[in-house]
Amino acid sequence: MWTALADPHRRAIVALLLERPRPVGEIVEACGLSQPSTSKHLKVLRDAGLVRVRQDAQRRVYALDPSPIAELDAWLDPYRRLWNSSLDALGRRLDETSDDTDETPSKD
Repeated sequence: MWTALADPHRRAIVALLLERPRPVGEIVEACGLSQPSTSKHLKVLRDAGLVRVRQDAQRRVYALDPSPIAELDAWLDPYRRLWNSSLDALGRRLDETSDDTDETPSKD
């Protein structure tokens, strides 16, 4: 999954599919890639389990599969808590620094 999401084009496709399922033609148009290049990116995403495809007459419609992303979100949760506490501490320190500089008389 990490490798699949490492590519910016594939992340753009995932973002499009987050809105709603789309046929390949719409994905090609929205991403500005060629149809063969888009198909290769979709195959990587499909192989990683991030998207699923269904036939709709002559069209292939791709949809986001939220399961792997939910697993990734659960894995990131402890790190998110670490980042949040670190950012909170940084915010407190910046507030303290700001308070210190507000009390310093100007040299005018």
